[in-house]
Amino acid sequence: MSSPQQFPPREATVQEALQWISEGRCSSHDLVSRYLDFLETEGKELGAIVETFEAEALAAAKLSDKRREQGELLGPLDGIPFTAKMNITTAVGTTDASSAMLVGFEAGEDATVVRRLLGGGAVLVGKTSCDEFAMGATNETSCHGVVANPWDRSRVPGGSSGGAAALAGSHGWAFHLGSDTGGSIRLPAAFCSATGLKPTWGRVSRSGLIAFGSSLDQIGPIARDASDCALVLDCIEGADPLDSTSLHQLDESRDPIEKVALVSEGFGSGIDDSIREAVRAAAQEMEQHGVEVTEVSLPQLHAANACYQVIATAEASSNLARYDGIHVGSRVAADDLQLLYEKSRRAGFGVEVRRRILLGTFVLSAGYRDSYYSRAQAVRDLIREGVDHALEQVDALLLPVSPFAPFPIGERIDDPIALYACDILTVTANLAGVPALALPCGFDEAGLPIGMQLMGARGSDHRLLQFGQQWQQWTAHHRELPVGGAS
Repeated sequence: MSSPQQFPPREATVQEALQWISEGRCSSHDLVSRYLDFLETEGKELGAIVETFEAEALAAAKLSDKRREQGELLGPLDGIPFTAKMNITTAVGTTDASSAMLVGFEAGEDATVVRRLLGGGAVLVGKTSCDEFAMGATNETSCHGVVANPWDRSRVPGGSSGGAAALAGSHGWAFHLGSDTGGSIRLPAAFCSATGLKPTWGRVSRSGLIAFGSSLDQIGPIARDASDCALVLDCIEGADPLDSTSLHQLDESRDPIEKVALVSEGFGSGIDDSIREAVRAAAQEMEQHGVEVTEVSLPQLHAANACYQVIATAEASSNLARYDGIHVGSRVAADDLQLLYEKSRRAGFGVEVRRRILLGTFVLSAGYRDSYYSRAQAVRDLIREGVDHALEQVDALLLPVSPFAPFPIGERIDDPIALYACDILTVTANLAGVPALALPCGFDEAGLPIGMQLMGARGSDHRLLQFGQQWQQWTAHHRELPVGGAS
């Protein structure tokens, strides 16, 4: 009589799942099959997963098991399941950026990051929901419906990579590709108690990423812990001939982080007391383990969100101009060309995307470009200089990810100013082009996750991840699962 199937604990990281496979306690095929079951049940109940690729994934998992038997693994992620955000192209399934404008679109080719992961033996199991064209902080603007937070399904999971974070926050064994333009990896990671990295701009190829703000966008991993994120970054980083902005030289320094500075402006008015206290408590924990903690002022932080909104909407307006129903995108029949453009774009784009296109068109228009866009670029230079100067004194900057806890679905969606406030602590890293790592650091009185972020100098991605691994050896916040989520 055969022994019953064994699986890693539900909260197990990718590395722990790999250990189970290497010890023969389960196969990659078993793991992927069981994870697909999770996606088809809880993943879809959360609204996090849009498509699953069962046949392709199980076939790939079988090949991985065969390679393992023959001692011919393709890489450290061989046999591990992963998902891609709906704005990252894949040869299988659709890539619609969660927009009616692209519904049913089949890219027919893999983004560079997906191709590199598949080449390393990782198993693509599905596509995750996101805010439409990655524009949002709540994952309420997806044409596939609202995504729920696994810790409280009446609350938002954060956005725009909310689908990926909801999966990572409620189950281990896998990793997820997200994208971050102004905090879209870090905010949902914090809201769902996952770990997420926004890499240095240019470290990871953007080829195959549907553009929102080209000077801000960056693909990165979301997973259970920093060790998993490091494995993924090792696989996807590096120069790409298909992306002229990808970096050809990467800083490989992995010296330990010994000095961290709290950013004063990240703890001022408007930050929930529970979040302020949790991040300061995290700093005290670091001190107890020999890390020198100081405090610095980054006054440019107050201007970051306004600067970001101008630049991001301007770039969005330019990038989305191609979606006109003729060159790209769904077409609505009309009697004349002008009406065709109007009807197609109104039907294809949601309210938030249209709002950002209009704002971006305005700040780039004649008579206003110098007053808004050019000035925002000058402010961006000051922000970059301020961050660089602060990071000459310390190894990393520490501040919360969000000023508040996950809030109820529907609470902010009709108030753009309140919605954009979600980004006030995250956009600085995108404007400066530096890496930023979101880590779970506690829970509030309602049991909702709290996340902190560490910003490092350009190219210090692996130093941050190495420190994140230390943090997660000292603490167990990332091991927690939502109530009812444990197997």
